[in-house]
Amino acid sequence: MSIYFDFDEVDAFTVGALGEPGARLFLLQARRGATSVTIKCEKRQAGAIADYLRRVLVDLPDPADKPAASTLQLEMPAEAAFVLGPVGLGYDRENDRLLVQLEELIETDIESDPTEAEDDGTDPVERLRNLADDVDRGHVRLFLSRSQAAAFCDHADSVVAAGRPPCRWCGHPINPDGHACPRMN
Repeated sequence: MSIYFDFDEVDAFTVGALGEPGARLFLLQARRGATSVTIKCEKRQAGAIADYLRRVLVDLPDPADKPAASTLQLEMPAEAAFVLGPVGLGYDRENDRLLVQLEELIETDIESDPTEAEDDGTDPVERLRNLADDVDRGHVRLFLSRSQAAAFCDHADSVVAAGRPPCRWCGHPINPDGHACPRMN
């Protein structure tokens, strides 16, 4: 049985990073009362969610207030329920809420021997999609107010930016001991 959470309202939706730059673990966390769920994600996924939410917020009236900064801190212990895969985002005009759907990453064996797979005449990529659709994924669905979404965006920007600085020539992150820049052979 997979993890399934459905929040019509949340007390908090946040992102945080644990560990040292270059080896940070990124986590998304949604909380409602005593119920919370934490999801492991990639730095780029956290940034992409913030970018999308910000694009939606541009077309909406400014939020009246922002949640307290304390709601944007990860609640510990933060044990991930699953690793983030597909993300769905949207806006519910009727309720003035932003929808965030987070689904579990499902590993598929694309390296398997094609002679072992049953050839039903469909494209191999289509067979993998069908396999992924049949799997019971972990799923978290939540709705955010405009103020919660704006606070998430600001906080996600600061969490993502707190990592390693980018190289000014190639854009790749620079480790504390430097890095081999492909543009500076």
